Amino acid sequence: MDPLLTSTKAQMDKVIEVLKNDLSTVRAGKASPQLVENLVVNAYGGSQKLKVIELAQIAAVDSQTIVITPYDLSIIGEIHKAILESNTGLTPVIDGHLIRISIPPLSEERRGELVHLVNQKLEGGKIQVRQTRHEGMVEVKKQLNEKTITEDDNLRLEKEIQKLTDDTIAQIETMGKQKEQELMAI
Repeated sequence: MDPLLTSTKAQMDKVIEVLKNDLSTVRAGKASPQLVENLVVNAYGGSQKLKVIELAQIAAVDSQTIVITPYDLSIIGEIHKAILESNTGLTPVIDGHLIRISIPPLSEERRGELVHLVNQKLEGGKIQVRQTRHEGMVEVKKQLNEKTITEDDNLRLEKEIQKLTDDTIAQIETMGKQKEQELMAI
């Protein structure tokens, strides 16, 4: 495979990964550690992510409850504060040595807002993919002008870059449909 195609595909794959992670933070009415694991907590004189390996163990004990068990009880207040300030609509409760978060069922209005948010995130991903396509096409034209590739190679590369773009955007749309179904399921 041509190095230009390889790098273009790698950039598009990176967009997909970032988008997957971003969509996992949109809550769908059921408890999931991804809802809180990337929250930034001010602890130990700096900012750290809540992820399992850094500050606490996060678990979904049932479909409506997330439990966060800090490794160090002295930062339980900072974790509580970070969740409250995260604007996720989650209400943490300190329960002894752990924090419990009950996930309320989503209202129809809130589901609509979340679908709108997901669509915004998807559009951002599509824009990044199209930008990557544009950069690839510019590089192909540059190579043609420098006579490092032939006219036939130019046409082939442009078609392959467009196919990569179409496939990646189709993958983004599929991810969006799945997330929307997940959000609208009661």
